[in-house]
Amino acid sequence: MNDSPWATEPVPAGPAYDALVGPHTRPMPIVPDAAGRDFDDREARDRGAATDGGPPFRAETPPQEPMPSPPPPPSQAPQDATPPPPKKRAGRDLRAAIGVGVGLGAVIFASLFIVKAVFVGVIVVAVVVGLWELTSRLQEKKGIKAPLVPLAVGGAAMVIAGYVRGAEGAWVAMALTALAVLVWRMTHTPPHSHNDLTAGVFAAFYVPFLATFVAMLLTADDGPERVVTFLLLTVVSDTGAYAVGWRFGKTKLAPRISPGKTREGLFGAVAFAMAAGALCMEFLIDGGAWWQGLLLGLAVAVSATLGDLGESMIKRDLGIKDMGTLLPGHGGIMDRLDSLLPTAPVVWLLLAAFVGTG
Repeated sequence: MNDSPWATEPVPAGPAYDALVGPHTRPMPIVPDAAGRDFDDREARDRGAATDGGPPFRAETPPQEPMPSPPPPPSQAPQDATPPPPKKRAGRDLRAAIGVGVGLGAVIFASLFIVKAVFVGVIVVAVVVGLWELTSRLQEKKGIKAPLVPLAVGGAAMVIAGYVRGAEGAWVAMALTALAVLVWRMTHTPPHSHNDLTAGVFAAFYVPFLATFVAMLLTADDGPERVVTFLLLTVVSDTGAYAVGWRFGKTKLAPRISPGKTREGLFGAVAFAMAAGALCMEFLIDGGAWWQGLLLGLAVAVSATLGDLGESMIKRDLGIKDMGTLLPGHGGIMDRLDSLLPTAPVVWLLLAAFVGTG
C-alpha cells in the first residue's frame, strides 16, 4: 500500500464513475447512499455534471460589468444647471408707445400754439373719453353704474368754465355736476344707488375738475409756455423714473400697490424733473428763475408719482392692467392722464405763486 497522502483506494470503473469524473480529474471515492447504491446520473446532474463527455461542474461565468456609455456629443452636452439671469424687458411695445406719443405731442403742440380754443377742445375730448373708460371699468368689474351722461356734460362745462371764468367758474361747474349726478340717480332706484352716487362724484372731481387747471394755465399771457412746462415736466419725471428704475431699481416703493415702482426710480424722477424745471423756468416762463424750477420739478415728481400710484391702486382694486386699449403701447386715455391730472393743480398753484396768473 502506498503511504502517500495523495493515494486513493481503487475505485471500480462504471457509468457512475464516468459521469462524475472526467479523464483529467483525480479519482474520487464513491460514497454509497443509505441504500448502498452509488451516485446515479440524477445525482450527478444535481451536482452540476454535464452530459456525456462534458465537464463535471457547470462553468461559472463572472458577471460582465456594463460598458461605459460614450460621452454625448458637444451639441448634446448637459448645460449648466444654473440658468443665466433673465434680461430686463420693457412691459409694453416701445415702438407703438413712441409712435403714439409723438402723434399726441404733434396734436397738442399744433392746437396749443395756433388757436388756444382748439386746445381747450382737446382737453374736453380727453376728459369725456377718460370718464367713459373709468365708468365702464367700474360697471364691468364692480357693478357700479356711475351716470356717464351728466358726468360728460358737466365735465365739458367744467373745463370751459375754468378757461372762461377761472377757478370760481370751475368750482361752480363742479357743484352743478355733482347735483346733476344726484338727480340722475334719483330717477333710478337700483339696489346700490349710494355706491353709484359716490362713484359719480368721485369721477367728476378726479377727471374733469383736475383737468380744468390745465385750461386755467392757458389763460395767462404765456399760457402755451406754461402748458408746455407742465406737460414736459410730467413726461420727464415719468421717463426718469422708468429709466433709472429699470436700470438700477432694487428697493420697492409701494409693492402692494405697484410692484414695478422702486425708490431708485423715484430718485430718478426727482433728478430729471428738477433739471428740466430749472431749464423751463429760466427759458420758457416770463419772470421765472432757475431755483424756482428746482422746486417746481421736485413738486411735479412727487405729484406725478402719487397720481400714478393712485390710479394703480384703482386698477388693482378693479383687477385690471389698463383702463382701456385706445392708445397702442399706452393702454387707455386714463393710463396717460394718471400722472397729469394731480400734477395740473400743483403746477398752476406754484406758477401763480412764483410769477402770478397774468
